[in-house]
Amino acid sequence: MSHTAVAANDTHSKVVGYLLWVFGFTGSHRFYYGKPITGTIWFFTLGLLGIGWLIDFFLIPLMDRQADLRFQAGPTSYTLAWILLTFLGVFGLHRMYMGKWLTGLLYLVTGGLFLLGVLYDFWTLNDQISMKHARRGLFG
Repeated sequence: MSHTAVAANDTHSKVVGYLLWVFGFTGSHRFYYGKPITGTIWFFTLGLLGIGWLIDFFLIPLMDRQADLRFQAGPTSYTLAWILLTFLGVFGLHRMYMGKWLTGLLYLVTGGLFLLGVLYDFWTLNDQISMKHARRGLFG
């Protein structure tokens, strides 16, 4: 894929990546860039005791490019969905934003399905959005 094609498919933001990196010892920036396994490891080890967290400062541009290549661009903003999930996930606003009103309301009244739904979304949000964009391309 050419550089202009990657720029046209700018699904993730370096600025948001770095903002989440500030809280990176929780793995939030790694989840954002579609790396749920290492995000979980960072969460339980506080960013590999801070060492992995510091190294990630230099890896964010690479993770951003990889996410732009991996995920499908479309009308639903990955960045907005991730901000809603990260800061308001228990209220289900990220699900409502994606048009998943029923589960969004369910999250609202159950605290994100007792936080388990929020954890599931941390693992799968990028793929949920890409699938939504792919379906739109097939049927829209």
